[in-house]
Amino acid sequence: MSPETGFGTISTITLLLFVGATGKSAQIPLYVWLPDAMEGPTPVSALIHAATMVTAGVYMIGRNAVLFSHAPQTLLIVAVIGTATALMAGTIGLVQNDIKRVLAYSTVSQLGYMFLAMGVGAYAAGIFHLYTHAFFKALLFLGSGAVIHALGGEQDLRRMGGLKSELPITYWTFLIGSIAIAGVPGLAGFFSKDEILFRTFAGGHMVLWVVGMLTSLLTAIYMFRLVFLAFHGSRAPEPVTPAHPEEEEPAAHAVDRAATATHTPPLPGSAHQPHPAHHAHLHDAPPAMALALVVLAVGSVVAGYVGLPAALGGGDWFARFLEPAFGVHAADEAVAEHGLELTLMVVSSLVAVIGIAIAAYFFLKNRAAADRVAEQFAGPHRLLEHKYYVDEIYDAAVVQPIRITSETALWKLIDIRIIDGAVNGVAETVGGASELLRRIQTGSVRAYAASLFLGVVLILGYYLWL
Repeated sequence: MSPETGFGTISTITLLLFVGATGKSAQIPLYVWLPDAMEGPTPVSALIHAATMVTAGVYMIGRNAVLFSHAPQTLLIVAVIGTATALMAGTIGLVQNDIKRVLAYSTVSQLGYMFLAMGVGAYAAGIFHLYTHAFFKALLFLGSGAVIHALGGEQDLRRMGGLKSELPITYWTFLIGSIAIAGVPGLAGFFSKDEILFRTFAGGHMVLWVVGMLTSLLTAIYMFRLVFLAFHGSRAPEPVTPAHPEEEEPAAHAVDRAATATHTPPLPGSAHQPHPAHHAHLHDAPPAMALALVVLAVGSVVAGYVGLPAALGGGDWFARFLEPAFGVHAADEAVAEHGLELTLMVVSSLVAVIGIAIAAYFFLKNRAAADRVAEQFAGPHRLLEHKYYVDEIYDAAVVQPIRITSETALWKLIDIRIIDGAVNGVAETVGGASELLRRIQTGSVRAYAASLFLGVVLILGYYLWL
């Protein structure tokens, strides 16, 4: 069966499958649930964001590669949506101050990379990135949980800093995870991300490749912004006033805080701000937590070597292992020129290093410059801080109309007037009829005899009249 030349039945089927995948794997426009899911306990966030639920959509497309390969129009849509999601989530992650929310938008961005790979036919590369992403994203979430644990439930990056010496195990493992996700050569994220970008470039998708490289730059910046704000510099002496002090504390903050309440009680009257003296009692991750961090850090370093490309002397064993599962050869498998691949590796490595250098300048060496840039570009900064106002748009376009419709039409009209009215009307009708019948049942024999006589007269009169 040859690929469809137009948008036919197969394209429609695969597009509908992809719409389901966008909700499951948090792609535009159905991604807003994933950052909110990080409100759960940190180990649950690590499980959800790393390699279980959110990757199901990517797996579904890869497992149906035979079907999708016959719908090139759908694949192009998959690639464009994935790239746009990766870029959008990367820009939002630049300005978020909740440590777990930064990682949540990082997950959305990396999922966009996986969909980009699927869209350009690099199914093995997409699953390879899913595999390596599991190690460093689980490591980063559990590392953030260790930081939150040490700070008594604090999640605001503006209240952190100077934790490198106090939490050495957490710092070094977290640093490894950040280097891996940034795509620095030698670590797992480099091999899988470079494979996706190479397949995109080799497939002739130049615009998608440029956007992918830009997203890679943003990834390095926001991840090392997180590292520098949390572990370097000095602690902020004053608490940061929340943007919405009237908001109640999220349930997850209470869970994380409760886990460390015996060590660091919160400030009186504060939702989840730590006790001022907790800095003196900082403790690194306990052995059980530290062991998980170390194991995942090792995986973040070595996991990528199972897919070592031929350009670096490997045999791309991971892609060969997965080839029977896809049932098709990726369209770009035959276009591998080692010189081109090595050149693109150098470019992506430089992009990662430049991103780290930018983050170091603004958030390690000269944080005042970052504040000046934020003030100078107050409009774009506000736009990113409010996540492109997508939540507000959803609220105005979906939530409020449904609420108003439910309240006015469904509740007040259908529920109260029609359904309740029918039920209450039946009850009132039965009650009224019973009241009339009760008056007829007097218990008088004379009345009953008169009624019987009247009935007989009426019946006989009816027949005589006819």
